[in-house]
Amino acid sequence: DIMSPGDFPVCSCELCATPGHRNQANLSSVTMLFFLSRYSLEDEPSNLDEMPLMMSEEGFENDESDYHTLPRARANQRQRGLGWLLMGGWKILCGSCCDCLARMCRRTKELKARTVWLGHPEKCEEKYPKNAIKNQKYNFFTFVPGVLYQQFKFFLNLYFLVVACSQFVPSLKIGYLYTYWAPLGFVMAVTMVREAVDEVRRYQRDKEMNSQLYSKLTVRGKVQVKSSDIQVGDLIIVEKVGIKSIPTVKPFVFLGSCFIRTDQLDGETDWKLKVAVVCTQRLPALGDLFSINAYVYAQKPQLDIHSFEGNFTREDGDPQIHESLSIDHTLWASTIVASGTVIGVVIYTGKETRSVLNTSSPKNKVGLLDLELNRLTKALFLAQVVLSIVMVALQGFVGPWFRNLFRFIVLFSYIIPISLRVNLDMGKSAYGWMIMKDENIPGTVVRTSTIPEELGRLVYLLTDKTGTLTQNEMIFKRLHLGTVSYGTDTMDEIQSHIGQSYAQSCQLGGSNLLTTDAPKAAAPKVRRSVSSRIHEAVKAIALCHNVTPVYESRANGETESTAAEADQDFSDDNRTYQASSPDEVALVRWTESVGLTLVNRDLTSLQLKTPAGQVLTYYILQIFPFTSESKRMGIIIREETTGDITFYMKGADVAMASIVQYNDWLEEECGNMAREGLRTLVVAKKSLSEEQYTDFENRYNQAKLSIHDRALKVSAVVESLEREMELLCLTGVEDQLQADVRPTLELLRNAGIKIWMLTGDKLETATCIAKSSHLVSRSQDIHVFRSVSNRGEAHLELNAFRRKHDCALVISGDSLEVCLRYYEHEFVELACQCPAVVCCRCSPTQKAQIVHLLKQHTANRTCAIGDGGNDVSMIQAADCGIGIEGKEGKQASLAADFSITQFKHIGRLLMVHGRNSYKRSAALGQFVMHRGMIISTMQAVFSSIFYFASVPLYQGFLMVGYSTIYTMFPVFSLVLDQDVKPEMALLYPELYKDLTKGRSLSFKTFLIWVLISIYQGGILMYGALVMFESEFVHVVAISFTALILTELLMVALNIRTWHWLMVLAEFLSLGCYIASLAFLNEYFDLGFITTPAFLWKVSVITVVSCLPLYIIKYLKRKFSPPSYSKLSS
Repeated sequence: DIMSPGDFPVCSCELCATPGHRNQANLSSVTMLFFLSRYSLEDEPSNLDEMPLMMSEEGFENDESDYHTLPRARANQRQRGLGWLLMGGWKILCGSCCDCLARMCRRTKELKARTVWLGHPEKCEEKYPKNAIKNQKYNFFTFVPGVLYQQFKFFLNLYFLVVACSQFVPSLKIGYLYTYWAPLGFVMAVTMVREAVDEVRRYQRDKEMNSQLYSKLTVRGKVQVKSSDIQVGDLIIVEKVGIKSIPTVKPFVFLGSCFIRTDQLDGETDWKLKVAVVCTQRLPALGDLFSINAYVYAQKPQLDIHSFEGNFTREDGDPQIHESLSIDHTLWASTIVASGTVIGVVIYTGKETRSVLNTSSPKNKVGLLDLELNRLTKALFLAQVVLSIVMVALQGFVGPWFRNLFRFIVLFSYIIPISLRVNLDMGKSAYGWMIMKDENIPGTVVRTSTIPEELGRLVYLLTDKTGTLTQNEMIFKRLHLGTVSYGTDTMDEIQSHIGQSYAQSCQLGGSNLLTTDAPKAAAPKVRRSVSSRIHEAVKAIALCHNVTPVYESRANGETESTAAEADQDFSDDNRTYQASSPDEVALVRWTESVGLTLVNRDLTSLQLKTPAGQVLTYYILQIFPFTSESKRMGIIIREETTGDITFYMKGADVAMASIVQYNDWLEEECGNMAREGLRTLVVAKKSLSEEQYTDFENRYNQAKLSIHDRALKVSAVVESLEREMELLCLTGVEDQLQADVRPTLELLRNAGIKIWMLTGDKLETATCIAKSSHLVSRSQDIHVFRSVSNRGEAHLELNAFRRKHDCALVISGDSLEVCLRYYEHEFVELACQCPAVVCCRCSPTQKAQIVHLLKQHTANRTCAIGDGGNDVSMIQAADCGIGIEGKEGKQASLAADFSITQFKHIGRLLMVHGRNSYKRSAALGQFVMHRGMIISTMQAVFSSIFYFASVPLYQGFLMVGYSTIYTMFPVFSLVLDQDVKPEMALLYPELYKDLTKGRSLSFKTFLIWVLISIYQGGILMYGALVMFESEFVHVVAISFTALILTELLMVALNIRTWHWLMVLAEFLSLGCYIASLAFLNEYFDLGFITTPAFLWKVSVITVVSCLPLYIIKYLKRKFSPPSYSKLSS
């Protein structure tokens, strides 16, 4: 029920709102508005003034001059020598120079605050960016050079280009040109076609978006304009479009407001209420917008999507009208109008919209296996050069030896196979396809196809808590009033208390039990006081929130909100609640269950229905939304019947403890609830007199109009109210664990993966979830890292922690920051020895910082898993990012490399697919290298026997056919191989632990393959030379046929579990070779090939080259079997 981009208007401008009129335009709302944006920030440098500065390690050392003990820092300093330059430092230097030149060439435009006149773009003093989307990487002229640069910056491709170009020099030419240019041309053509298709698609998408039509309000009325023609200052009309694709849920829509969805911007799936500017809302007709003289003063474009500061001024009034603007008046790009119709003035366009400023292009992730293969490729190149020098040396450096050296390098160029890259890329695509087709993990999506092998090498898993380990589905569990506590089994008592309270108030004609004298038949005094406290607590919970009741519409196909609302069903069964926090919805659902129901809410009032069916109205005077800094939310309410003004507030215990009156139970009960794994909220109230409220309102409105430090001034005014509040109750809400979290974490721990939980929740709740989810096993101790604020405290606490053994660590974000500032290396070293680590009160930036630290200090592979927008930075920083499609939206899932639907799927993803991908790619990579090394060995033997002549053994099609149709299918079929069945891999996760050591692809295994290649190449070449009779062409025929058969047998030797496609590939390749012999009369003597002598000679050579390896494999499996073979047997 989330609309695709095609279902609603898409445009990359952000508008600031103005007016609307329900009679003339059928508008039920007017807001400041911004539209959807898909925009690339590739060619715009980020504004450094707006970026938070992070101190580097050197900065810490300067800050604390006596702290020079970091061995890694010194190692880094030592590396900056000649060795560093040769080993890759030149790349960094070149990159830095290019970046510097690019920055010098670009003119950076300073972002400034702006004054925008309503409907008059021509009055703008500055020139603002065009509202056009451009996501293309290249243009017509830069396409070919750009793609070629991207390909040839890799060592492998550059090497083949140099070798192929050398064939244009007559003295270096060896064989036919096409044997070098055909494979390279094929690889380049495939890449170029793929890039061209992507580029055309991007162009078409951009053109489609930039050509979308929008309704613009002008003096002459409505006109249609293209998205790319929208300017700052334009008045745009935005309606709810694509109504059939929106779920038929309609909240109350009231004049001067609308609902929007922001799931594409911040990952939150709830609907948010936006309000219009009061001044313009009162205008009698739409055309009057052009008759007034008004402007909006807006702050400069910012990264922060949760704040906005501006003022609306109307100059033609007497006196001038000033109105403060906040985030509630705005609609950013990448958000959708879910209900209502809006007229807005455009404030930011193009590259200055919030969504574009927040777009960071994630770095391309390169797998560890690719880096290891790259190192082996360089080793092979070194071996190739050494072999060529040896050949020239044995010649005695006679004649033009330098030319001969280069000819030998070209001759042995098949040591490094060009098909390596192609095979591995095709293999990765195959693994991705297998993962997505696995019925045991439905809904899994592979978004980054270049790193499936990383799933098999993980040592650290960093996970979010809410929505990842838990369901983000809240259930009300506990209400504590100080002297009495109510749990799920005693909720009926609360229900009866509430029923009695409102029944008595109805009988007495009063609105509130507390304002009347109790009748004589009432319960005893003590009981009555408990009853009244329950009544006050439940009423506070029912009033202090940001929840809106939503009713499903029965009107099908009606697009006008008024028509739909006319036929709405307001029954209890038809009601759902919309709020930005699932905690709030749980609280309101609970008050409904005990008899006090929220039935209606608009901008200025809300209505509660009592158990007796009476509807009570409360006017909303002010509302102070929850923020991560304040950790609390408040509301000022006026009761309709009595006129009493009450300030209600609820929030986290840390924030509320200093606000409420002195008590002796709050801290203890918060701790008790947290130990049960409950999320706690403290509820308080304060009665205000009319004078107190009027004084507050004046100061509050004054603070809201200030341009400088507005947020500080506003919070200071609100804090003046937050003193000596009456503590009403403490609520406990449970967040249930995801399905099969415990067995999955157990599986991962047995596989040798260390799990770190990074959460924004409080320490006690995080610790409790760690225990209940078995993240920390029952036998393990937990060391709670004391709160530290300076270097001395951190030093003492680290020493205390050092003395603990095999215990899980729990640390808060603040303490973590202090430790990392002074003792980064020591802290990470100690934390990495823990079986599990829990970091609570973590910000999104801290989560990403922890990932970077682990990558930097341990050199192990990290994986991050999360479900919300706050986990995106951590997911993108990790070597492998996994996103869960959760209640918090799809943002994490879209940013991740792999997307899953449930946490339990990670077990199979790693143990089965990760393990198989790594082992298969390691085998495939080494076999492709073996295929190149064996033919280079034969060339070396051939040249050394024939007086070190730099003459090719095989020419033309034989070389091309060898690496393609004759051996390609069987070699590639290794991607279907598996050593154990998936069920066995899940039953014995210890098998996964072996992979982290990287034994499947190491210099040791590579050396074994080199020795096998030298042995087989030598046997094939010497055998053919010994057995050939009269003509040299017989040597080619015998050795080449034996080579093809040897390769097919070697593939069979390496396969551990046969698949029918592998058998087909073997016979297909053999059939292709036999069939092609008829056309290879240029290279072979067809008369000799059909004789029995040819057949027995080829058979003998093939048996001698392969049989010893089969015998060695049998003996090794018998006397020293690998761990997996013990299980499979």
